[in-house]
Amino acid sequence: MPEQYFIVPAFDPVLIHLGPLAIRWYALAYIFGLLGGWWYGRRLIGNARLWPVQPGTKLQFDDLLIWVTLGVVIGGRLGMLLYEPDYYLANPIEILKVWEGGMAFHGGFLGAALAVILFAWLNKIPVLSYLDIAACVAPIGLFLGRIANFINDELWGRPAWGSSWGMISPSSPFSVFPQGPTPRYPSQLIEAALEGLALFVLFAIMTRLGALKRPGLIAGLFGIGYAAARSFSELYREPDGWWIQDVLTVGQAYSLPMVAAGLGLVIYALVHRPEAPKASDASKSA
Repeated sequence: MPEQYFIVPAFDPVLIHLGPLAIRWYALAYIFGLLGGWWYGRRLIGNARLWPVQPGTKLQFDDLLIWVTLGVVIGGRLGMLLYEPDYYLANPIEILKVWEGGMAFHGGFLGAALAVILFAWLNKIPVLSYLDIAACVAPIGLFLGRIANFINDELWGRPAWGSSWGMISPSSPFSVFPQGPTPRYPSQLIEAALEGLALFVLFAIMTRLGALKRPGLIAGLFGIGYAAARSFSELYREPDGWWIQDVLTVGQAYSLPMVAAGLGLVIYALVHRPEAPKASDASKSA
């Protein structure tokens, strides 16, 4: 067993105080995640060579930002019911306290997906292509969000006694052993690397290889890829709860529907051949 572990410095969850206003790292992660996704999404839409039919305009995509923001916040807060149903059902007003932090990814994912689908349907924009864009940009927010979790010293990893990459954070609880604070795996950084960086690079490469010409393919692969990354990370993350004791965590269980939906989208995208744009349509978009 290593004699020393990496000691995580005590980060202040608040970046700066402006009078009564506190600017938190977690809030900045969401803000920059949404803005980064908006910027990258506009670049994708603006590149007509990536699409079978260009999915709307950049101005239409600008309007989507508000919809997705509301979807993420509302879905993320309501999604807390998935992890702490007894507490939030007994204290429903707590769901509205966004400023106190706490967002469930699976709820935020569902809220954002519904916002994208509804927006695209109302504006007569190809729904699957918009879901593909959302899938391409989502890893940006996931990466920043997990880094914020690390700074906030939350969502601890499992105990890492004997591991060469265990870390001791400022709020690591003391164990019953004489060693002192419990070293834990940096599960937040593992999730940032897999759910964020790895998926972003994978989808960026795939878009350059023409994956967006198969509407629904990237969106389906996101569902499968996120579920795989999250399920693997749960092996190092302190479980939020167990679906099947010592077999399946709650986070892994909630990822299973994403795999099913993702497989359905991938199969559809590979089987369904999108229609080539008509000459008149091509001339309009040129």
